[in-house]
Amino acid sequence: MSTLLEVQGVSVSFDGFRAINNLSFVIGAGELRAVIGPNGAGKTTFMDIVTGKTKPDAGSVSFGESGTNLLKMTEAQIARIGIGRKFQRPTVFEDQSVAENLTMALKAKRGPFAVLFWRESQADRDRVQALAAEVGLADQVLRKSGELSHGQKQWLEIGMLLAQEPKLLLVDEPAAGMTLGEREHTTRLLVDLAKSRAVVVVEHDMDFVRRLNCKVTVLHEGSVLAEGSLDHVTQNPDVIDVYLGR
Repeated sequence: MSTLLEVQGVSVSFDGFRAINNLSFVIGAGELRAVIGPNGAGKTTFMDIVTGKTKPDAGSVSFGESGTNLLKMTEAQIARIGIGRKFQRPTVFEDQSVAENLTMALKAKRGPFAVLFWRESQADRDRVQALAAEVGLADQVLRKSGELSHGQKQWLEIGMLLAQEPKLLLVDEPAAGMTLGEREHTTRLLVDLAKSRAVVVVEHDMDFVRRLNCKVTVLHEGSVLAEGSLDHVTQNPDVIDVYLGR
């Protein structure tokens, strides 16, 4: 598997607190990876660094076959080259329909001038239908987004990110607040998405991580504490000590 994202020796401090401490790891081009760890382990800061929100004090972050240096790019540039991020709380336009939300996400792919003169084509309508179907909302396209359940809003936001055709999707605690049925759908969705792009899931919920059945990276105090299958890392004495023993 070719390397898509490489984080090398990255450190960042806030007011003397070292949030990320010499962090190094690699994500493959078609990989599903779970990142776990206690609160304050650096999970969110790691995503902030990859998406350009936070600049580290040291280290390098490269993306894609050509090893593009993400640290020299803005958040908008990073999004354009194919890194999508889904935050924990869904941000959809509640007064707009599912289809309208997805259409706006398609539109966002175009440059500022192109957007001014943009007219929806049949290809765009077909793409919106395909995105809705991909995330499990094919029968909800005309509904206002505000009427959707919490889980459905999460899937809509994933669909809006997919409209940007990302090569890497960073997903923050997707299972939080979902019903059991929604969690199962979300598991299947993330596993399917990882067949055609890299997906990194930051999660607290061990049961959800187990269902993903993927490689797990455990962060602690801003560094990688352990890596491997969930069974492998949960048997690691250090992991038990800092994470599971609490």
